[in-house]
Amino acid sequence: MNENNTTNNDEISLKELIEKAKEWFSYLVSQLKIIVLAGIIGAALGLAYSYSKKPIYTATLSFALEDEKSGGGLGGALGLASSFGVDLGGGGGSIFAGSNLTELFKSRSMVEQTLLTPVTYNGKSISLAEMYIQNNGWRDSWENKPNFKNIEFLPNADRKNYTRSQDSILGVMYANISTNGLSVGQKDKKVAIISIDATSTNESFAKYFAEALVKKVSDFYIDTKSKKSRENMDILERQTDSIRRALNGAITGVAVANDNTFNLNPALNVRRAPSARRQVDVQANTAILTELVKQSELAKVTLRKETPLIQVIDTPILPLKKEKFGKLQGIIMGGFLAGFLTLLILIVKRIFKDGV
Repeated sequence: MNENNTTNNDEISLKELIEKAKEWFSYLVSQLKIIVLAGIIGAALGLAYSYSKKPIYTATLSFALEDEKSGGGLGGALGLASSFGVDLGGGGGSIFAGSNLTELFKSRSMVEQTLLTPVTYNGKSISLAEMYIQNNGWRDSWENKPNFKNIEFLPNADRKNYTRSQDSILGVMYANISTNGLSVGQKDKKVAIISIDATSTNESFAKYFAEALVKKVSDFYIDTKSKKSRENMDILERQTDSIRRALNGAITGVAVANDNTFNLNPALNVRRAPSARRQVDVQANTAILTELVKQSELAKVTLRKETPLIQVIDTPILPLKKEKFGKLQGIIMGGFLAGFLTLLILIVKRIFKDGV
């Protein structure tokens, strides 16, 4: 008796399931026109989007840093940490690897200095920041904003004199570029070559920005790495010049003293004292100058050894790599998304209707 009831319940459940499936199928078929219409509208919107979407250009620049002090190759590139106070320890000295290197190139200081670099665009010398503003059409939106209307970003301007409004604009540029427009890293860990990818809807901006950024970071890196050696060499050169002037004065003093004692009675030795003192000065300054010249030459050799070699391997060459949202891609994606969303809405609507 119980087995028969169980069989009947199973048959009823299966029949109900089949009936329910038929109802849903009939419902969706009855709504097919709406789904197709939504798909057509979505395809049209996707096509319109493909026309309005600007292509994205990517400028790629690769380089290697060879630091004789750290052994060259990747060690030189990763040795950037010591220049910026990042000490990760280890017997081989400081290293600048992975995300640290990426953050260096994406730092606000480096990006902003790059944006203030002068470039020639449409026959005019402007900063990359002005080029960025023109490319994004910000000037048009600033017409009714007094705080931004007359703002200019002159090439190589003193960053310290910028207003709050200028700071805010540069902050927006930095956020956009560091988040979506810049990629830095090694494509292969076994290869000691660093690659930088700069992306923009303006082909020229992508190229100029990648080149200017590498130059700014490279100059800063070289100046920082060789700062102590350069300061030491400058001090030695100043001391050498000072001693050379003192030596020349002492030689002149000896000649003057000798002239004053010419044909002097040999018995009057006191009158010869100034000449003797000057002669001692000449000998002392000569010895000091000889040592300073030696140390100065050694300082120059040290400076050359501690100045890293930055070798650019590949530079961006026009035309750049271009990624464009295709028309067929827009039609397919727009139609599919619109059709799927319409189908989902119809199903939810039917479920709520049946529930009520």
